Amino acid sequence: MNLLVTGGAGFIGSNFIHYILREHPEVSLVNVDALTYCGNLENLSGVEKDPRYRFVKADIADAGTMAEVFAGASFDAVLNFAAETHVDRSITGPSVFLRTNVAGTQILLDLALKYGVPRFVQVSTDEVYGSLPETGAFTETTPLAPNSPYSASKASADLLVRAYVHTYGMDAVVTRCSNNYGPWQFPEKLIPLMITNALEDKPLPVYGDGLNVRDWLHVEDHCRAVWLALEKGVKGEVYNVGGANEWHNLALVKELLAILGKPESLITFVKDRPGHDRRYAIDASRIRRELGWRPTYDFASGLRQTVQWYIENETWWRRVKSGEYQKYYQTQYGL
Repeated sequence: MNLLVTGGAGFIGSNFIHYILREHPEVSLVNVDALTYCGNLENLSGVEKDPRYRFVKADIADAGTMAEVFAGASFDAVLNFAAETHVDRSITGPSVFLRTNVAGTQILLDLALKYGVPRFVQVSTDEVYGSLPETGAFTETTPLAPNSPYSASKASADLLVRAYVHTYGMDAVVTRCSNNYGPWQFPEKLIPLMITNALEDKPLPVYGDGLNVRDWLHVEDHCRAVWLALEKGVKGEVYNVGGANEWHNLALVKELLAILGKPESLITFVKDRPGHDRRYAIDASRIRRELGWRPTYDFASGLRQTVQWYIENETWWRRVKSGEYQKYYQTQYGL
């Protein structure tokens, strides 16, 4: 099987590539990534010499370059992880989110259709559903109600996939995950930001009252769900992927401080983010029932393993925080 993985130098995409090359020796893949601020080839430093792996530096919103990628290979599936994902950045600059997440997805769909790619997997987010009250959970039939430019762009991409299934008969599925955590996550995100700031004894910024609720899922459990959606998912369907593991942000930050042995006095409350969704929770019963997916990580051990990873990989996250990681491509590829 030959896969096109877009956004494979990002957090979830790079973890997916590690997972696939480790667990599925029959698979080869091409990784396309534009290497923007959160695309880091150091995440893949262990796989670069694998003969089943090839990297192409390209922007999915560049139709000409992407056409060359498709023309030069025969793909059995496209897995679209490529996206601008940071909600805060979408609030201050939404246009790039529309370009990558909407126009980029449309270009990939067009090319997959043109070259007869048998399956397309759109990796999406629970944020397309909006915000929940204190009870209930998102199901695959929950109406889309995105509340940020980021989630609106992802919802738009999901609807494009739906349209290509119904209009052109494309074989495509959509996965929507809850908040991921694990190794190689860009330090603007909550868990790595709190871990790395605590390790540096810097303030830990917590939005508002800290009582926003998120459902946490280990990134490798998410990767296995995407693989199952690729293998077994039904054309045109959506599969929610969640950890059934809800935490208030403040409680999670306190737990991280306890693991690290750092004082809670490092917590600093800051002005809340505009339009900040109050609660997310995923009902993942469908993917459990129909595709046989189960999470393998319990949060207590997964969180401790993640903290330990950041302790052991200080050079990595310091380079990311300083911007030095962006030099890796030039060093590695001589470009």
